[in-house]
Amino acid sequence: MKLIFLLLLAAWGVCAEDVAKFDGYKVFRMSPKTQEQNDLLLNLATSDDLDFWTEVNNAGIPVDVMVKPEDQKAFTNAMLKNGMNPEIYIEDVQSLIETQTVGRYAGERAMTWTNYYSLTDIYKWLADTAAANPGVVSVVVGGTTSQGRQIRGVKIAKSSGKRVVVVEGGIHAREWISPATVTWIINEILTSTDPAFRKVADSFEWHLFPSTNPDGYEFTFTSNRMWRKTRTQYGSCIGADPNRNWNAHWMEQGTSNQPCSDTYGGPRAFSEIETSSFSSYIRTLGSRMDAYISFHSYSQLLLLPYGHTSAPLDNYTQMMQIGRAALTALARRYGTSYQIGNIAEAIYPASGGSIDWVKQEFKTPIVVCYELRDTGRYGFLLPTNQIIPNNQEIIDSLIAMFVEGEKFGYVTLG
Repeated sequence: MKLIFLLLLAAWGVCAEDVAKFDGYKVFRMSPKTQEQNDLLLNLATSDDLDFWTEVNNAGIPVDVMVKPEDQKAFTNAMLKNGMNPEIYIEDVQSLIETQTVGRYAGERAMTWTNYYSLTDIYKWLADTAAANPGVVSVVVGGTTSQGRQIRGVKIAKSSGKRVVVVEGGIHAREWISPATVTWIINEILTSTDPAFRKVADSFEWHLFPSTNPDGYEFTFTSNRMWRKTRTQYGSCIGADPNRNWNAHWMEQGTSNQPCSDTYGGPRAFSEIETSSFSSYIRTLGSRMDAYISFHSYSQLLLLPYGHTSAPLDNYTQMMQIGRAALTALARRYGTSYQIGNIAEAIYPASGGSIDWVKQEFKTPIVVCYELRDTGRYGFLLPTNQIIPNNQEIIDSLIAMFVEGEKFGYVTLG
């Protein structure tokens, strides 16, 4: 498998020695029980030497941290000294990376969802899908990036005048299951024969973007599988967190003002051309939107706005009912369990996110973020044999979400 991985890198024109390696890196899970333990983790989260896969919230909430081999002894000793027993969740990160097979798109719409795909291959597939469905599917450009790439998606509309659903994927680069989910939804909208999903698919004009952080996503294929942010240069540091950069209580909660941090919110709201240009695209649709759906990983959560406060704002109560119906449907096929709540109550306070901005600006009735599989055994490195099961249960949940949403008059299914 390692040979296959290196050959794929060669096919992309990348020298293997330029690719970040994670041999011997482990992911530890800690469960802080006291505020002092929580504060210790918060202080460690500012270190460039540790990669926090989940963010520090409140005492009692598990925290996953990737630690390089030379720091593991000191890290575990520090945890034990402070009363925490770090559990090894991932024994060797590089081994998991090498099990994530990467496909090459061969044309004729032959995407399998038994592999992950590069940005180039996803964009080729989008173009072929549009060419195969003239008058129904068109490639759209939702924005640009600091390195000059386009944020490409597709618009699917069988007739004019329908209300709009926007689907956003891949805003965090290393969350590969997110673009794989969005491409699956595109394919299902066009090919599914399930009557329940057909009713949902045919009721809207869809705008779907598999990767809204193309520079970062490309970088995870060519240089560093664990990259999260954009690729904007900030002195000696690179990138801002594009899901902390929207003008929605920017830099208030759960974000960093340190440019090297993975949660760096940028020097100002919408400093990243990715978020600024994509928000401009969304503005062209805002008054027509019935739903905005964002896909992230991992943790198996359905998140509602907002991240700056746990107060139940806007239509929180109704969306909790809609969300519970969606998660009941999601669990039926494989028994996968998700939790629901607004961002601040379900995971941690975190402002400046895309779903908060959409809700704040347009009061769109259905605004949600899925944190997809799993709960940490694979984390960002979800095996390819889970792509299709993950996507199937997401379709199940979307059907229920829109059916329940119709009961509140949020959507009309025709």
